[in-house]
Amino acid sequence: MCYYNGQKVTRAEFIQLKQLEKAVRNYDFLDKGVHNGFNYAPCAIVVATDDRRDFEIQQAEWGFIPGYAKDREEAKKFRGMYTTLNFKAENLFTNEAGKKSMWAEAARQRRCLVLSTGIIESMHVPTYGKKGQLLKATDKVPYMIGIMDKEYFWFPGVYNDWFDKEAGQWVRTVAFGTTAANGIMQQIHNSKKRMPTILTDDLAWEWLMEEPSEERLTEIALTQIPSKLMEACTIDKDYRFAGEATPADYPDHPALDLTFVDQEQLDFDHWRN
Repeated sequence: MCYYNGQKVTRAEFIQLKQLEKAVRNYDFLDKGVHNGFNYAPCAIVVATDDRRDFEIQQAEWGFIPGYAKDREEAKKFRGMYTTLNFKAENLFTNEAGKKSMWAEAARQRRCLVLSTGIIESMHVPTYGKKGQLLKATDKVPYMIGIMDKEYFWFPGVYNDWFDKEAGQWVRTVAFGTTAANGIMQQIHNSKKRMPTILTDDLAWEWLMEEPSEERLTEIALTQIPSKLMEACTIDKDYRFAGEATPADYPDHPALDLTFVDQEQLDFDHWRN
């Protein structure tokens, strides 16, 4: 799963979605080096206008809250019981028990895009005792992962508007999709072997602006980006508190294996088209 996401746009002048664009200077919240999902803070999302001819950049609390949560305390308990920062693409409409998923209605009616300038995942590495024995505890080496030649890119998201009675206002909440890890992400996120779903521009447009069938929406949400299009570097372990991903070297940490990238075969590679 993915719980740390960057939304810091410094080079691009515009946020673009096909022929549509918005000036970055008009949004003072596109400056977050690292969003810690467990803070449930507002993050940048893109929603379609009612006529689906344009898009708006808004903020939504990262961490989906269903409409039946009566108050903030109940919403907090719900988030404690269920991690709703992400949804599994394969469970978009049907959960693992074969019943309607909590995401189904939002997937039909309230889709959005979540902007990213880089995700953070940690590799679990073994640790050894003084006598060379393997210990149960593992160390974590964090990586910032991005897309080559893209300062920002898109995750498929679903949102829900939840009424906060104490504040007397509606709160928009969001989750974004994850899929099976590609070869690079299997090495980095080696505990879960998942990764955020990263969409091509055409798929981002289809997810947001069109009316795909449930089958097609699931297919889009399962998209796997080829490893050869990704870039990754190790970062300082203080990223959660610093709010920034600072490159850092770990001299004893081996480099990623990239020998496979040109022969990689993925089940849901929609980047080929």
